Amino acid sequence: MRLYNVMEPKRTPPLLRAWMLFTWCFAFLISVVSWALHRRMGADPKRFSERLGRGAPQSKDTVVWFHAASLGEVMQIAPLAQHLAQSEQTQVLVTTTTATGADWVAKQMPFATHRFAPIDTPAAIRRFLDGWSISAAIFVEGDLWPRLLEGLRKRDVPRVLLNARHSRTRARFPAVFGVLLSGFSVVTCRSEPVAKGMLALGLSADNVHVMPDLRLTVPKLAVSSDALSTLTRAVGTRPVWLAASTHPADEEAVLTAQQTVLEVCPDALLILAPRHPNRALPLLKQAESLAFGTAQRSLGQGVSDATQIYIADTFGELGTFFKLAPIAFLGGSFGQEGGHNPYEPAHFETAIAHGPHVKNFADAYEALRLREAAVQVQGPEGLGQVIVGLLQDDQAKAMGQAGLAFVENAKQGTLSYANLIATVLKRT
Repeated sequence: MRLYNVMEPKRTPPLLRAWMLFTWCFAFLISVVSWALHRRMGADPKRFSERLGRGAPQSKDTVVWFHAASLGEVMQIAPLAQHLAQSEQTQVLVTTTTATGADWVAKQMPFATHRFAPIDTPAAIRRFLDGWSISAAIFVEGDLWPRLLEGLRKRDVPRVLLNARHSRTRARFPAVFGVLLSGFSVVTCRSEPVAKGMLALGLSADNVHVMPDLRLTVPKLAVSSDALSTLTRAVGTRPVWLAASTHPADEEAVLTAQQTVLEVCPDALLILAPRHPNRALPLLKQAESLAFGTAQRSLGQGVSDATQIYIADTFGELGTFFKLAPIAFLGGSFGQEGGHNPYEPAHFETAIAHGPHVKNFADAYEALRLREAAVQVQGPEGLGQVIVGLLQDDQAKAMGQAGLAFVENAKQGTLSYANLIATVLKRT
């Protein structure tokens, strides 16, 4: 099977030519804007020079370079990067654009070197590519910059795109992305429709692969045994459901759903874990205005018999709540946030309910629905009845088992991805 196929560059579309001209003429302005964004996200000011392409080590040892724009992408490649570092005996460089991604790499990937990604200006890209000896450039999901890719092409560096998903931008500008992706050695896609879209751009069928979602290789969330034991004793035999990673557009529906649930199951407990813990105060006020009995975890309050809604406004405990609750509604799916990762609750044998707006994880939700591990609620008004139905029969248990089986069967994904990349590295 031919995996390494560098195609001749296609005719450059006008939009790409315009971008090249813009980044050449306004490089200083782009740098100023980048500086402002760097400071706004709370990144170390001393590390801004990395965005200008500086910060390469004195050593010229080769590196496998992973570019993952933000936290969601970088979490996907941690097991794969570690596997390659060990199996190929290679150094690993990871770049991100966000400070949260940088912090996560520092804590969770001690084997890797992190740098902020260079801005797409001539000088920054030249410094970055001259400073590192890159044996392969691996991009996660996207974040493809024209000058950077052109620099890699000129240096004959193999390029890999992992976990490609449906992209409206790619669909709107096929000529542009046909050029950007034309020299990629490997493109892995989450689904057959995505792969067909890649082939329509002119990519070689030998280089396009349908693979399990890379997010399936992310380790399951941590569980605190002490916290779980305490919560389990407090909850006892009460029916319990979780609303996880909620946003304002979800929260009114969740509170209304709990009213519906209590009409049928008067002792039911809702654990409400907002995506942003600073939502706790408005949630408490809203819940108390509806006469719910509430408690707030960040204040050290526990679950009592009078607690109907437990506001879980803490960081790093979502795994514990997934382990406790047999049913979870995933937020970000009634508003415009695009949904959150459904594989996280699936690891805990938790039945999943969600709204219709899950574009960020559309393939994942579809796969779980096909296996009857998740159910879509068409509108906020229907959430309560769905939760009641799941609490009253064995459907939730069967859904949880189906979700767990799905993620367990996909755990070999890391090795499959590593084998593809190893083949590319052997051709360099």
